[in-house]
Amino acid sequence: MSNQTTYVITETAIEIGDVNFIISNNAILSLDDKVIQKVKKCRDFLDAKVQDNSAVFYGINTGFGSLCNKVISKTDLKQLQTNLVKSHACGSGDEIDPVIVKIMILLKIKSLSLGHSGVTMNTLNRLVYMFNNNILPVIYEMGSLGASGDLAPLAHLSLGLIGEGYVDYNGKRQKTINVLNELGVAPIELSSKEGLALLNGTQFMSAFAAYSLMKINNLYSWIEKISAISIDAFNCSLDPYNPLIHQVRPHKGQIKVAKKVLELLSDSSISSTKKDNVQDPYSFRCIPQVHGASIEVVERVSKVVELEINSVTDNPTIFPDENLILSAGNFHGQPLALSLDALCIAVAELGSISERRIYKLISGQRDLPDFLVANPGLNSGFMIPQYTAASIVSKNKVLCHPASVDSIDSSNGQEDHVSMGSIAAVKLLSVVENVERIVSIELMTSTQAIEFRKPLLTSLELQKLIVEYRKFVNYVDQDVILHDNMQKSLSFILDN
Repeated sequence: MSNQTTYVITETAIEIGDVNFIISNNAILSLDDKVIQKVKKCRDFLDAKVQDNSAVFYGINTGFGSLCNKVISKTDLKQLQTNLVKSHACGSGDEIDPVIVKIMILLKIKSLSLGHSGVTMNTLNRLVYMFNNNILPVIYEMGSLGASGDLAPLAHLSLGLIGEGYVDYNGKRQKTINVLNELGVAPIELSSKEGLALLNGTQFMSAFAAYSLMKINNLYSWIEKISAISIDAFNCSLDPYNPLIHQVRPHKGQIKVAKKVLELLSDSSISSTKKDNVQDPYSFRCIPQVHGASIEVVERVSKVVELEINSVTDNPTIFPDENLILSAGNFHGQPLALSLDALCIAVAELGSISERRIYKLISGQRDLPDFLVANPGLNSGFMIPQYTAASIVSKNKVLCHPASVDSIDSSNGQEDHVSMGSIAAVKLLSVVENVERIVSIELMTSTQAIEFRKPLLTSLELQKLIVEYRKFVNYVDQDVILHDNMQKSLSFILDN
């Protein structure tokens, strides 16, 4: 582990880029001294408050949810927290990707390190230990309502601290207690308030959001290049990308996209030829407007997510300097729910317009053969990949129904309005992965189509990309099993 990159958790905010850096480099975490002192100060304050026999604090010496008026004796405070973790571990459905679990642990560490949650250093250090040693609790996709915290998912995460449940470790699913025994590490004993601090929070939906944004940022760099190849493959005019057009409608995303397309095609011999068509279809002509609008949503939502992952989202919240313990609702996921629903739509539109370009490229227009194959009829060529892309686009339309407009009464009416941000976050990742598939089909289609423009060539940069792509996905001169090509095309995007 000595050769690994170290990332220090400080008082400074972390960004999506930091999360990507930490996960991509398998970095190990350490805690800054100032962070440690803040956490200790908060815990010392809480311990002093708990000694006051007359004071009642929600979740610290009371029951939870609608049981908030049930006062718990001092002798049972530790058992209360353990019971909370066990009783709330009610996840269902598919197990989530261990990478997302690791991001959840990272974000929980960051939130608790802000010094307003009252956890002990023993608990915080154990989370760091789990992260650094890739001891990743098995967590399920369903169970959170996106308010009162991501209770069920975070309960499953917390089982790893107390030696319960299962973890992914060394590539295998194992009982947590067996892994801890193998490592010579004892389960920790939760102190007052710690179970609540662990379970309250938005780290499940935030982790899905951060992971989705990491994938979106990688995907969009491909979308820029692939759409530029499609522009040349369909022999489109570059007039719609003239800066004058975008100066008179100066949306930042629109300007950015138009500029990038011109850069990518600056030395294209195809683009420089005289065009016979007065106008191009919207899926080509309006790339700056459509892609640009989606980019702006991505940028706005990134700011919301980054604010969230640097926030205190458990309850109650402790303010040692002000001598206050306040019960409130920072665990409510509404800011994320609304933003992630919007991001779902923005990303889905990138897939929708990509599919339309696929459709045009196989349609037999502009001197391209029907379905992009030299002998159509005998060969079906690229007919059915477009079906697949259309099917995925249609599925995304269903997934884009907003989760945030829903709510359901829970905990005997105490929790009477919930965000469903967890559902928004899970379906966002599904939409992102679907768009990866669509765009990989466009790459396969556009690189096939552009072969028919020879001897004219696209830009040098895009030619190099195509040459590299051809090492993985061959030009199709007669029918083959295109599923295999589609999978290779997807891998090319994800692995490069």
